[in-house]
Amino acid sequence: MRVLTLASHPRDATALESAEAHHARLAGELAGRVRILLTAMDRNPTAAEMIHAGLVAFCDRSLLPHAAAEEAALYPAAHRMPEARLLIESLIGEHRCLTALVDALRAAPSPAAAAADARALQVLFEEHLAKENGLVLPLLAMTPEVCLAELLADMHHRLANDSADKGTPEEQHNEEGHDVDEARIEKTGGCDGVCGRGGAEEANEPELDVRDVPHALRHATVLGALDAVPAGAAMVLISHHDPLPLLAQIEERDPGAFSVEYLERGPEAWRLRLSHR
Repeated sequence: MRVLTLASHPRDATALESAEAHHARLAGELAGRVRILLTAMDRNPTAAEMIHAGLVAFCDRSLLPHAAAEEAALYPAAHRMPEARLLIESLIGEHRCLTALVDALRAAPSPAAAAADARALQVLFEEHLAKENGLVLPLLAMTPEVCLAELLADMHHRLANDSADKGTPEEQHNEEGHDVDEARIEKTGGCDGVCGRGGAEEANEPELDVRDVPHALRHATVLGALDAVPAGAAMVLISHHDPLPLLAQIEERDPGAFSVEYLERGPEAWRLRLSHR
């Protein structure tokens, strides 16, 4: 069932939904990178070091610039509203905490030392986005004197300029799944139950169990985790169903980058090895 979006203008309703979708992509990618780091620490310390570095790079490239653009383009309009002033000041304080956690991640001598900071970063960021989605964005969308669509356009313009200055294009991932022709997905083994190479190789590979991940974040979480898997390595995905739409999205985003091997085909869980070629 579609959730009713309240706004003073249809374009602001559309902008609100777009902002929430963008937040879901950011939160999902962060969650995926943190989860894969936590499992890789015990299974493959060498891969964990690269995942740790990739997490810091993601924060520098996406998370922190997003926070800065919000403060410059979005927060001032809400701060002028008496009912939102204290909330905005607290959110700015949370931005400082996010920055401090990223700095702690950057300075951590090992992935194991960074684990607590990585998990704290994920929790704080998700709580932060919940306040923006539930309070700040709806308030701006419902205020006739404010055009949320223009504020968000300014914000994304700032993000684009920041990416251009750094020489790194802003990453954009589709959030919707697509139908897939199974012939496009490489499936080895062809078994109905448990298959795959197993053994020490699988034991060293980090696992991402998305069965308890909210549906709105699930695809972004997997894509974020895959971005953290270095070439020549693999991760094991655990799902409560055969994730064909997700596999199609992965193939569409990075054609030929990942091979797929089914290790288990239900009924309680599907386990797939995604190998980064």
